Amino acid sequence: MSFENIAIQQVAEYWNRRPCNIRHSTKELGTREYFDEVEARKYKVEPHIPSFADFARWKGKRVLEVGCGIGTDTTNFARAGAQVTAVDLSAESMAVAKRRVEVFGLADRVRFFNGNAEELDRLLPAGETYDLIYSFGVLHHTPHPDQAFAKLRSFLAPGGELRVMVYNKFSWKVLWILLSYGKGRFWDLDRLIATHSEAQTGCPVTYAYSRRTGRELLERHGFKVTEVFADHIFPYRIPDYVQYRYVKEWYFRWMPESLFRRLERAFGWHLCLIAEGT
Repeated sequence: MSFENIAIQQVAEYWNRRPCNIRHSTKELGTREYFDEVEARKYKVEPHIPSFADFARWKGKRVLEVGCGIGTDTTNFARAGAQVTAVDLSAESMAVAKRRVEVFGLADRVRFFNGNAEELDRLLPAGETYDLIYSFGVLHHTPHPDQAFAKLRSFLAPGGELRVMVYNKFSWKVLWILLSYGKGRFWDLDRLIATHSEAQTGCPVTYAYSRRTGRELLERHGFKVTEVFADHIFPYRIPDYVQYRYVKEWYFRWMPESLFRRLERAFGWHLCLIAEGT
């Protein structure tokens, strides 16, 4: 299934209605307590993010984050000493991210640009390059990912690095979607993945990639992939999780942690790719 005919405004409206992770805290939106809880919850259920981003490594460097959302990773790059340029399609998400860096006294380290990742050359200052281009769980939601990755290459500085996460088609999550919602209708899998890929159902665009097709996506736009790995299986019961309780599904509750980690590396939902320019 192709999502090329989906209007980018439809994608923006979806994320404006409910920015990603916006409900990770019950504290007052925009307060320090709210942002601290959002970060704690995000990294509790996705603990691989800090090591993948490697925030401390980019101290004194220029970081371009494509798809900053409400600014959790943005803030941590800035805290670590990076100069951050953050792009997001959702104006509502960006408003929260701006508030976040203000609350933590980091506004002088972050610039924000609201717009479409497929049109980065129109958004960002001409001639700028970045030591790290980082995008976590974003570019699979744009109707024309190839257009976005083609633009990214021109913004990578010599010796710079791309770190991107897209969804893994051969994952536990996709199997769960297929069995729970698709009733085995594998021929409708692309639509099912899009509909059920996020906490808020009905995402208009979600592509999923294998290790091979993810690598090919980057390589055809001038990147040399140096590492590919899968991570992240969500182990918690959703009815409890939305009530801020962390109760694992019974089949994960009794699984040894070492076995669970092997399962994540084999069938994780997050396909993480690290690349450099060619």
